[in-house]
Amino acid sequence: MSLNGQYLRPNRYAIIPRTLCFLLRPDEILLIQIPEGQGAWGGLLNGVGGHVEQGEDPHTAARREILEETGLSPKDLYLCGVISIDTGENPGIGLYVFMGQANGDELKPSQEGVPKWVPINILDDKLLVDDLPLILPKAIASYENKTPFSAVYTYNTREELQVHFAQP
Repeated sequence: MSLNGQYLRPNRYAIIPRTLCFLLRPDEILLIQIPEGQGAWGGLLNGVGGHVEQGEDPHTAARREILEETGLSPKDLYLCGVISIDTGENPGIGLYVFMGQANGDELKPSQEGVPKWVPINILDDKLLVDDLPLILPKAIASYENKTPFSAVYTYNTREELQVHFAQP
């Protein structure tokens, strides 16, 4: 397909591609604690991830982000879901959610935060970024069943997250 056939229109809604990644080992999930004072999520636990760079596919970006932020290379990595985040303006965010198994155990902190293995059964007791309690069960189920999910995030007038999962 030619570039000309892509019908690029700058006035159309656009997204910035990002990755959100989780690694598993028996009864634990790898999360990263964002440093205090680093934005709205400072002090909270989140998945590993970041921007997809120009010319990079989401899978390669996910592997790169995991290595940069944790020092680990995943044994496998599966696309579990795609989330469209409506920021209320242009551009929005296209979030590719990946999950896999860890290859190795030696974690290395980065300027993004401190990676930590967290027992899955106590995730409710941790300070998580607000969408994780909703998408982690979906991502884990997707990883186990190999059936990706999709969702749209919107925000109400009080800037509260609203998550809309597509029906399979």
